[in-house]
Amino acid sequence: MKHQFNGICRTVALTAAAAMFLFVLTYGSTGRAANLMGEQSSPYLRSHAKDPVHWQPWSDEAFEQARREGKPVFLSIGYLACHWCHVLQDESFTDSETAALMNDAYINILVDREERPDIDAVMMRAADLMGAQTGWPLNMFLTPDAKPFFAGGYFPPEPRLGMPAFRQVVVAAARAYREDSAGLDAFGARVEARLRQVNQGALGRPADLSRAALAEAARTALADIDQFNGGFGTAPKHPMLPGLGALWRIHLRTADPDLGTAVTEGLEAMILGGLYDHLGGGFARYATDPEWKIPHFEKMLLDNALFLHLLTDVWRETRSPLLAQRIAETVAFLVREMRLEGGAFASSLDADSEGGEGRFYVWTAAEIDRILGDAAPLFRDAYDVSEEGNWEGVNVLNRTDKDWEALARSRGMGLSRLQDSLTRSRGQLFLERARRVRPQRDDKVLADWNGAAIAALAEAGAAFGRREWTAAAETAYAFVRNEMIVGAKLRHAWMGGTLGDTMTLDDLAFMAGAALALSDATQTREYLDQAKAWIGEAEALWSEADGAYRQSADSVRDGLPALILGEDQPGPAGNALMAENLARLALLTGEAAHGQRAERIVSAFLAVAYQAAPYFGGILAGADTLLSGAQVVIVGEPAGADTRKLHAAVMAAPIPGRTVTVLEPETELPKGHPASGKGPIDGRSAAYICVGTLCSLPVTEPAQLAETVRFMRSQGYDVATNATGESAAVGSRKN
Repeated sequence: MKHQFNGICRTVALTAAAAMFLFVLTYGSTGRAANLMGEQSSPYLRSHAKDPVHWQPWSDEAFEQARREGKPVFLSIGYLACHWCHVLQDESFTDSETAALMNDAYINILVDREERPDIDAVMMRAADLMGAQTGWPLNMFLTPDAKPFFAGGYFPPEPRLGMPAFRQVVVAAARAYREDSAGLDAFGARVEARLRQVNQGALGRPADLSRAALAEAARTALADIDQFNGGFGTAPKHPMLPGLGALWRIHLRTADPDLGTAVTEGLEAMILGGLYDHLGGGFARYATDPEWKIPHFEKMLLDNALFLHLLTDVWRETRSPLLAQRIAETVAFLVREMRLEGGAFASSLDADSEGGEGRFYVWTAAEIDRILGDAAPLFRDAYDVSEEGNWEGVNVLNRTDKDWEALARSRGMGLSRLQDSLTRSRGQLFLERARRVRPQRDDKVLADWNGAAIAALAEAGAAFGRREWTAAAETAYAFVRNEMIVGAKLRHAWMGGTLGDTMTLDDLAFMAGAALALSDATQTREYLDQAKAWIGEAEALWSEADGAYRQSADSVRDGLPALILGEDQPGPAGNALMAENLARLALLTGEAAHGQRAERIVSAFLAVAYQAAPYFGGILAGADTLLSGAQVVIVGEPAGADTRKLHAAVMAAPIPGRTVTVLEPETELPKGHPASGKGPIDGRSAAYICVGTLCSLPVTEPAQLAETVRFMRSQGYDVATNATGESAAVGSRKN
């Protein structure tokens, strides 16, 4: 299959000068229409409006022009916060000679991957099938019928480090198409056929949906844990939070200390390292080194929502002050820097500012000394600041290697005094940093990413009793409900008052999950009703033959199918979230059909999820909720003090896969509900935790809840024991 692809690679070996000479002789100049990006609503597309490349948006008209002129399509996919997208633009797309080559030989299409995740998903998979470099920018060469025949990522302006020049690639692909368009069309057709097979490759294989199999999959995933630095894999290092979340769930079920340690140590490395912004809060997308010290500096709404969610889940068990601090700081970052007028959240902050990667975030030792004065030596020691720097001659603040208790002893000062000094220093540096040129913010409102943020804020607000956090979630939710629905259909992207036409499974899945989180936190019926409506809307994406949902209703183009995905990307896949939502909805409503649909989705991906647990954390979480999801029922006057205290305690308790319902006394539960007939005790509100057909004894005091939770969440699992024969301590490792 890769014969034509490799042939183009060999053609790239032409020198840049010879390639340009051949190209100009062959194509000359056509003088087609100018760049159309200034007419687009996407900030990323608009940022290319002054390129001399004749960019067009993805459209029928663009492909029709390609067919009419008999020219291939050059498709570049990127996003505003992407550093290497900026580099490619600055080096090649703004170069008039390179642009002339592109304009003469291609119809040039530019796509914002955040605006069109459906296109990005298909093209990323096609590039992978061809054995090409993947990541962003993603550059695809297509036939006029959108069949992929060549792909690559960033290419430099001149040959470097084994990479061909971008101009060489442009010329070679155009020449290959001119000389053998029929062969490349046939090759592209095979790529399309393989894309259709991708939808079948991991679906429907037999696998045992059982607690034992889930626990074994989690144990197997430990082989991928970096034992020295925490987290999964090596550099470049992504947090892979759904995978860690799945390990944490099974740890809570089984009290397996190795699973707990893998999660707490991994999170500790991330929140102490440079991945975390120690001055302004929030997380970068990934680290470029194994030790989590040096980030890729872009900040994405989705990643911060995922961190907020998992940190809250782990805090519920460990009550770690460090986790609580990071949660509060991350919420503050989201509200201060990502919230837009109207309450929704922007999609990202750029990695670059003033033409340099990370310039807003890094420091020289001289700057630290000048700003902090006498406090500088302590701060430099605590946050890895040196004269030579820890990254390209400057310093990324991190405390990965610092034990602050030992540092305090070495300085002859108490820990609290050291912390006070460092807090003041961070505040001074934060104010100084605010005077710098800020990274550009992408103000697109994405329904899926906002759904993730809403759910995380709702859970954190309820867990910590921070009503203002829950209110921020409700305001963002209201924005999506009011501004991003057309004719009862949820849309993916809103940009400065313009609403796109795209709708994806992830939008419906994340927003349904957000509605369920708000339902648990506020006990407002409207949220449950809307969750049902969005899950119903996803019916248009259901593939009965595959037992799973497609990413979008329609093919990206004829022959390019909407994909059926189950792996995390980097958040849980839409199918995984839908399985979780449906399993929870079955618990809340007693409607068995929801649980049956959830089981079909989980079963479609379960075999591969067991084998690749770090990459299928969302599917494993959905399977866990199906098997052991907890129905928490609080019976009492909703406005009563006892009821409110029990509800607050439940929301702060570590109960994986739970739903929460507050009922007035004498309210009848659905027929067959395990808590049916249960009520207040001696006139006091009572909480019941039910797993399967088993319900706990009534809990009337919040202090009684912890023991009941530990017992109920382990139902059906083999629980680890220590040398005394007692259940092993859960999440007890010091952070």
